[in-house]
Amino acid sequence: QVQLVESGGGLVQAGGSLRLSCTASGVSLNHYSVGWFRQAPGKEREAISCVSARDDNTDYRDSVKGRFTISRDKANNMVYLQMGRLMPEDTAVYFCTADPAYFSYCSLNYESMYEYWGQGIQVTVST
Repeated sequence: QVQLVESGGGLVQAGGSLRLSCTASGVSLNHYSVGWFRQAPGKEREAISCVSARDDNTDYRDSVKGRFTISRDKANNMVYLQMGRLMPEDTAVYFCTADPAYFSYCSLNYESMYEYWGQGIQVTVST
C-alpha cells in the first residue's frame, strides 16, 4: 500500500521560509515523478512544482519560480519543497503527489497523471 505523508508546514511571516517534506511508504519515490500541488481557500488546486522520475528534471509554476526549489533525498526516499520569500498568497494546503511513469519530464498540466496523493499540509503566511 502506497502512502505519502507531508510534513513541515505551519505558520510563517511574509518573507520567511519553510521546507516541506514528502515521505513515502510502499514505494520508492526515486523511481517516480513527484509533484507538489496546493489549494488555497476558494480556489482550484494547482500544480506548483515537480521533479521527473528520470534525470530529475524540474519544473515550476511561474508564480513560484526563483522562490521555491524541489529536490530529492534519494537515500531517505524523500522529496523536499524549499519555499522562500513566502507571500500571503502562498497560503494553501500543500499536497505531495507521485506519478509512476518513468520519463525525463514531469507535468504541471495533467493532474490525473499523479496516481498517489498525500493528505495535504497547511501552510499559512501572515502579513
